[in-house]
Amino acid sequence: MAGKKKVPIIYEDDSIIVCEKPAGMPVQPDTTKNIDLETYFKNYLFQKQAGEEEPYLTAVHRLDRSVGGLMVFAKTKQAAANLSEQIQNHEFEKYYQAVVCGTLPEDFGTFEDVLLRDGKTNTTKVVPAGTPGARDAALDYELIDQIETKEGTFSWVLVILSTGRHHQIRVQFASRGLGLYGDTKYNPRYQKMKKKYMQLGLYSTRLEFCHPVTGEKVVFKTEPQGEAFEMMDVEAF
Repeated sequence: MAGKKKVPIIYEDDSIIVCEKPAGMPVQPDTTKNIDLETYFKNYLFQKQAGEEEPYLTAVHRLDRSVGGLMVFAKTKQAAANLSEQIQNHEFEKYYQAVVCGTLPEDFGTFEDVLLRDGKTNTTKVVPAGTPGARDAALDYELIDQIETKEGTFSWVLVILSTGRHHQIRVQFASRGLGLYGDTKYNPRYQKMKKKYMQLGLYSTRLEFCHPVTGEKVVFKTEPQGEAFEMMDVEAF
């Protein structure tokens, strides 16, 4: 198997692979030339099938390199088309857990913004409605827990995405003064730190969609991992 990391497979059949992406591993090839998830699973399928042709495999959604958790890959073009349609129709539900710095305005809420991506800097920002190239973004959140530490208040939240914009969760929380734990790109608390990479307090913990072949509703869940969530668990008791 290519690469040193072993990526957990949560579920696999002839149409899809559901895996738990390690934080820090890119989904697709990038300039670092580190092993990426797509290449990893193409190698896995090639060896498993003992074939001569490169197997079909494509990610139907994305996770930032710094984010770990559940992801779905399609093993056929038909499955990819079906799942992509579910995403476009908001029938593919994605749940995340996050640790943010600060106190949320309410225990439950909705964030709605207009976001603009800058491809040159690989960043996204909140902009006024009507800005050329900008897209609507919305998410719901629910407070799970909150702790007080010598470094300030941290809040553990469940996030349900209504849209899937670039860096959406990170940007929408940061724009309200609630930057994510360890986010050196959008949270001022960590931007001046010497470490260029920190474990981001964000994890994909639940996926719900209809199986692309059977049409049956399927649900996959996992627990969040990383130092932010370990901190919350320890401090809570």
